[in-house]
Amino acid sequence: MDSLPSYSKISLTQFPPHQFKNTLLISSSTLFSPFNFQTRKSLAVVASSCCSNNNGSGNWEFSGLTMPLLPRTETGRSLSSMLHRGRSQNDKKEFYGLVKKELVDLAYVRSDAILRSFFSLCSDEAVLHRRISEMTKLECRNAVEDVMYMLIGYKFSEIGVHLVPKLSNCMYNGRLEIWPCKDWELESIHSVEVLEMVKEIGWKYKSNMKDNWALTQVQKLQIRHVYAASVLYGYFLKSASLRYNLEQSFDKTPSSLLFSRSWLLKQKTVSLGRVSDTRPMSVGRVSLLQGKKQDNLRSYVMSLDDEIKHMIAKPKFKETKSLIKKHCSALFGDDDSHDEYVSTSLASLNRFVLEAVAFGSFLWDAEDYVRTFYQLEEN
Repeated sequence: MDSLPSYSKISLTQFPPHQFKNTLLISSSTLFSPFNFQTRKSLAVVASSCCSNNNGSGNWEFSGLTMPLLPRTETGRSLSSMLHRGRSQNDKKEFYGLVKKELVDLAYVRSDAILRSFFSLCSDEAVLHRRISEMTKLECRNAVEDVMYMLIGYKFSEIGVHLVPKLSNCMYNGRLEIWPCKDWELESIHSVEVLEMVKEIGWKYKSNMKDNWALTQVQKLQIRHVYAASVLYGYFLKSASLRYNLEQSFDKTPSSLLFSRSWLLKQKTVSLGRVSDTRPMSVGRVSLLQGKKQDNLRSYVMSLDDEIKHMIAKPKFKETKSLIKKHCSALFGDDDSHDEYVSTSLASLNRFVLEAVAFGSFLWDAEDYVRTFYQLEEN
């Protein structure tokens, strides 16, 4: 089992800013090894400058579609151009219609390549068809990752929030400031219970609003670690909250129909899928505590053992895992400047945390939607 950035290191405990260095600033080989951040020295997916300086103050305000990861495929570029046009109710229908069409086409292309490779096993062209199949699957995977990323971008556009662009484009004389913070919009996507748990991570706001905009020195690597862990925390909370709601529904089930915890833990998936969808929506093995009702989401999460928490937080599909890696690499870069310190504020640092949690939650949604039309690769 991969060693993932641990959401447990930033959840359920309140950390003041000065404690993050000791809590999350662990070696990059430990925190990012499953995503292999160090091994990717180049990416053709960098963002163009989308920031504008606000009256020379060092506060950077950005507008439009400011996604740090640029699409690498024609599928992604067509969806990106649609996002650039703006958003209306008709645009939403058109956007998801195009997404569905692209996913169906990609599923057909991949299946066709696999079948051609299978039926040519005994022919002289077996090696050629196998190579074509491998290249086709890679192209389809890149296209599907672009689709998922555009779905996430659309989700952010629905709440009126633009993703922070490439970090180097938001620096001014060593100062990093993100404006506007959009805290309310980023918090609005969560339920009350989830929001309470989200607010327990990251740097804590001070009672004096002026102090929240005061400059402080933070290592770039520390911001990257917290961002990556927060993405997984958002992904975890989305899955955990759905599992919690499912288990609450069992309270209405006659006791004679309740499953034992030991049996449920042996099951690989539980169906939360649509009636018309023959493939269940995987949320991992169920961990019902038979006879013990959890009063709220917090107590439910705390009742889960570490293995179950790790399982829920771990990206279920290779495309999801790859997308997290590529997004963080595009946002923070792959250069050797992560040991540098930047001047920034608590308000900007918390914007990173709230965005990352929302990104993880939207990633879970995108993953679930894509699986309706395209079979993702199990991680």
